[in-house]
Amino acid sequence: MTDYGISCTMSHQYIERVSGEVRTERFFCDRLINIIYSDVRERSPVLYQALISSRITGILAFINYNLPLGARLTGGQNLLNELGVDLNECVEPVSRLNTARKIFERQIKYWQCRPMPEDDAVVVSPADAKMLAGSLARDTLLFIKEKFFSFEDLLGADRTDWLKAFEGGDFAVFRLTPEKYHYNHVPVTGTVADIYEIPGYYHSCNPYAVISEVTPYSRNKRVITVINTDVEGGSSIGLVVMIEIVALMIGGISQCYSERRYDDPVPVKPHMQLIKGQPKSLYLPGSSVDVLLFQKNRITFDADIVANLHRHEVQSRFVSGFQKPLIETEVSVRSSVARRK
Repeated sequence: MTDYGISCTMSHQYIERVSGEVRTERFFCDRLINIIYSDVRERSPVLYQALISSRITGILAFINYNLPLGARLTGGQNLLNELGVDLNECVEPVSRLNTARKIFERQIKYWQCRPMPEDDAVVVSPADAKMLAGSLARDTLLFIKEKFFSFEDLLGADRTDWLKAFEGGDFAVFRLTPEKYHYNHVPVTGTVADIYEIPGYYHSCNPYAVISEVTPYSRNKRVITVINTDVEGGSSIGLVVMIEIVALMIGGISQCYSERRYDDPVPVKPHMQLIKGQPKSLYLPGSSVDVLLFQKNRITFDADIVANLHRHEVQSRFVSGFQKPLIETEVSVRSSVARRK
């Protein structure tokens, strides 16, 4: 039990968007997360810092995702079976997906199994993930003050132009869990105004860890991509920031944009055009988080996602930690999550 009064044994529920049903999440390595963010953090700060470092994350990832023994020890394969990962969606034959790493880094036939709305005004989800919507503006019902991140730290305190551009704007958090498809797709169409990396830790994205560790998303290593959508053929919603954030047992983020399926991937660079719905990057592998930032008064989040946020009957670790309704909606990559005002 932490100072926030939440235990890692507490259930965490979310809304399945397609059916509208309440689901209880099965967590990966929950006991390990409890040990790190409770006992170790309080009793051995030096060990705690080591566990959230790049070196230890790489070792844990190798053991768990590359070695058959590691998958058995942490329940990786059993978890995949229980969560119903549909390997038939994969581009590669199932017979070739013979390690946990290959499964987590799988490519899918997204052009068939993840259809995208044709409406140009729609912003699409960058990932198969559990989503929360929020706002940095105090006069909105979606205002969430630095619950998940410090705004200045998230973008970098020296990035004054971008900090000013997104002041009072809206944001969305997309939490990818280990069984999910781990490619990130472009949420809008536009050109890359800036892309840069901020070094940091490798905190877990488990809700228990998020509650236990203040503003982890602005402390972890992350890649920030600023997309200008007010260009010819763009989505016309101003500037949009896409932030890819590593986590415990995530080895890194590979920038591998493809204009068609997964063909001829290239690194994302300034001035490059990005097309909505196309693959942009890949987490290597584990749980991780995407954050989208929008300028003030440029988008409206989909009504069902906003309504789900305030569902009082749903049990969530975020509710217990933040003392307000905050319920995630499970969304599919390339599905609508917001639209142009």
